[in-house]
Amino acid sequence: MSNPVGWFEIYVDDMARARRFYEAVFGVVLQPLEGAGLDMLAFPSSREHYGAPGALVHMDGFKAGGNSTLVYFSCKDVAVEESRVLAAGGRIQKPKMSIGQYGWISLVIDTEGNMLGLHSM
Repeated sequence: MSNPVGWFEIYVDDMARARRFYEAVFGVVLQPLEGAGLDMLAFPSSREHYGAPGALVHMDGFKAGGNSTLVYFSCKDVAVEESRVLAAGGRIQKPKMSIGQYGWISLVIDTEGNMLGLHSM
């Protein structure tokens, strides 16, 4: 198993609000995923590039935030994405900090109450 993460989902209460947050912070365009029977917006991904694909998901009966899974997004410099969080409606839980030889991380909270990690070398 070279990369144990094959897919991720971030559950949200308000899809439009969450979309604005993630598109603003990461400078990407999320695309609708059809056929799953759920309201889903996928992050850009490619089999030719490193990283696990994933999506924002809204599912009736499942509240966003408060779960115990933390997804880290790879960044060139954590400070860039972190600098966009407040303007996009989120909060900074732990500002950019060194994790020694493993680079830098920042922990932020999205508009739905989910904590996510930012990581850079």
